[in-house]
Amino acid sequence: MTRDPVRALVFGLALAAAVAAPAGAEVKIEVRPDGTKVMVNTGAAVREAAAPASAVPAAAAQPAVAHDRWGPLIQEHSELHGLDPRLVQAVVEVESAYRPLARSRKGAMGLMQLMPGTAAQLAVDDPYDPEQNLRGGVAYLAEMMNRFGSLELALAAYNAGPEAVERHRGVPPYRETRDYVARVLRLYDGREPDPNAAAAPPPGRKPYIVREADGRMVLTTDP
Repeated sequence: MTRDPVRALVFGLALAAAVAAPAGAEVKIEVRPDGTKVMVNTGAAVREAAAPASAVPAAAAQPAVAHDRWGPLIQEHSELHGLDPRLVQAVVEVESAYRPLARSRKGAMGLMQLMPGTAAQLAVDDPYDPEQNLRGGVAYLAEMMNRFGSLELALAAYNAGPEAVERHRGVPPYRETRDYVARVLRLYDGREPDPNAAAAPPPGRKPYIVREADGRMVLTTDP
């Protein structure tokens, strides 16, 4: 008996696809209105491949953690260095959005995004450990406050490095740094709500820098 060569070809392709299909795949042959036979794979693998990218969460995504988790550590280290805890909260939000495993393209690590060299200087052995990271980051921010005596310059130095601030005799003309300083200040004084805050700070709080008897600069909104 003579076989239809087209039908034979379709059957051969269907058989090959059925053998090669991954586990869970379902191969069907459907007949279109014009009589054409087509092979359709309706398995799970195909459905996943067809899903929009937004429907598949990124493997590297890390959930943000609200202040109530790291609040006690921030409070402890801020008070130790005479910094307002809400300032540190604002820095952590802008730096990492409270993601302890965050890593930037430049290699900055953890909640307060410490660079490897800075972490080593601050005796931070594991920058991804929240306690070590906050201890080092708050100490470094306080060091910049004492060095420059200005909140804006301290934040700029934290972002771009103290050498850049000294070289430019002010906030460096880097868009990233200027945006960084502006956003930290907005979060700190309440002009921008903090998405990870347990409770929004009252608006319009003005920060003051006060020098204590021992010479330390202390930042506070309640002088």
